[in-house]
Amino acid sequence: MRRHAAWTTIGSVAALALAPQFASAATLDGATLSAWWGVPFAGVLLSIAIFPLIAPAFWHHHFGKIAAGWAILFLAPFGAVFGAGTAFGAFVHAMLEEYVPFIVLLTTLYTVAGGICVRGNLHGSPRLNTAILALGTVLASIMGTTGAAMLLIRPLLRANDNRKHVVHVVVFFIFLVANAGGSLSPLGDPPLFLGFLNGVNFFWTTTHLALPMLFICAVLLATFYALDSYFYHRREEERAPFLDPTPDSPMLGIDGKINFVLLGAVIALVLMSGLWKPGIEFDLFGTHVALQNLVRDLALIALALLSLAVTPRAARAGNDFNWAPIEEVAKLFAGIFITIAPVIMILRAGDAGAFAGIVHLVQDASGQPQDAAYFWATGLLSSFLDNAPTYLVFFNLAGGDAHALMTTGATTLAAISAGAVFMGANSYIGNAPNFMVKAIAESRGVRMPSFFAYLGWSVVVLVPVFLMTTWLFF
Repeated sequence: MRRHAAWTTIGSVAALALAPQFASAATLDGATLSAWWGVPFAGVLLSIAIFPLIAPAFWHHHFGKIAAGWAILFLAPFGAVFGAGTAFGAFVHAMLEEYVPFIVLLTTLYTVAGGICVRGNLHGSPRLNTAILALGTVLASIMGTTGAAMLLIRPLLRANDNRKHVVHVVVFFIFLVANAGGSLSPLGDPPLFLGFLNGVNFFWTTTHLALPMLFICAVLLATFYALDSYFYHRREEERAPFLDPTPDSPMLGIDGKINFVLLGAVIALVLMSGLWKPGIEFDLFGTHVALQNLVRDLALIALALLSLAVTPRAARAGNDFNWAPIEEVAKLFAGIFITIAPVIMILRAGDAGAFAGIVHLVQDASGQPQDAAYFWATGLLSSFLDNAPTYLVFFNLAGGDAHALMTTGATTLAAISAGAVFMGANSYIGNAPNFMVKAIAESRGVRMPSFFAYLGWSVVVLVPVFLMTTWLFF
C-alpha cells in the first residue's frame, strides 16, 4: 500500500479543485511562463536516466514515489501561482487527453501479447535469427513494439541458449523489433499513437515513413546477418560444445491462440476511433473527451480483461508473465505526462516563449523548419529522455496543428516521427520495450551490456545508418 501513497497525494492535491468554482481551467498563454516550469519535467526524465545507474535498488523500490514527487512539485506551485482551478485543469487534460489513452493501449497490447506463448525450440542459426528479427520487425507495426518484443524475445533466446555469443542477437532485436519496426502505424510505437491522439491520420505514417523504415531495417538486418554469421561460423567453433538446455525441436506450438483474435480487435478499435467521428464530446473539467475515444478505451480495457479470462494459464506461465514492466511504465509516464504540460504550453508560444532558443535551432534564418535538424534533435533527445514525451515536445514546437503538419509540414512531421521512433533504440531508456527486453534476456542468463556499453553499440551501428538516412530522406 505504501507504494501507492504518493499517487494518492497527487489525487488529494487535485481534489482541492473539485469544487464548482474550479470546474473550468483557465487557458494560459505559454509566452507568460518561465522556463523554470520545465524543471519538474526535466527532473522526471533525469531521474529515469540516472537513478537506475547510481542507485538501482533504491530506484526499483521507489520509482513511483519519485515520479509522483516531481508531479507534486509542478502541481502545487502551479496551483499557488495560477489558481487551483488552472492546476486541476492541466492535471485533468494531461490524464484524459493523453495519458489514459496511451497507457490503456499499451497495457492492452502487453496483456494480449503476453498471452501468446510459442512452445518448442529451433536451432539459432544466422538464417533463423535473421528471419525472427525480420518477422518481429513486420509485426511491430501491427501489434506494437511491446507486443512483438514480448512475443518473440523468449523463443529467440531459447533458440540461441546453446551459443556463447548471444549479446549481439538481443541488441539487434532491440534495434529492430523494439524500435524501428514500429514506425508504420500508431499501434507500432508510443510516439506515433500520441500523434494519432493529436489528430495525425492512422495511415499517414505508413505512407510517409515506409521508405526510411525499409532502408534502415534492410541495412540493420544485413549487418546482423553478417555479424551473426561471423560469430556462428568462426567464434562458436573455438570452444567445445556443451549440452543444449532446450534441445531443438522440429515442431513448434502456440498456446493462447485466441489472443490473435483479440489483437485484431485492438487494431479494429484504434481504426474505429480514427474513422468514426460522431461529433459528440463530453466536457470534463475543461477537457473535451470525444465519444469515439471513450468507446475505444473502454472496449480496450474489456479486451484486456477478456484476454486474462480466456488465456490458458500455461501460456502466461510459459512467458513468465507478470505486471512489473507495465507497472513501471504506468507510474513513470503518469509523472511525465503531468510535468510536460507547461513545457508544451511554452513550446506552443514559439518565438515568444521561454524556449525560443530551441525554436531557432530547428529553423533557418527565414524561420522555415529544417527537417534534418528536427530529425536529429528529436532523435537525440528521444535517446535519453524517452521518445514518447520527446515526440510531443517537437510536435508542439513545429506548431502542434496536425492538419498543417500532415500537409504543408509533411516532411517536418516525418522527420519528427522518424527521429522519435528510430533513435529510441539508441539507449535502454529511449523506448519502454528496451528495458523489458534487457530484463528478460538477463533473467535467461545473457550478460547484457551496461548502459554505456550499449551506447557504444548504438554509436558504431546505428549512428552511421542514421547519417545515411538523413542524407537520403531529410
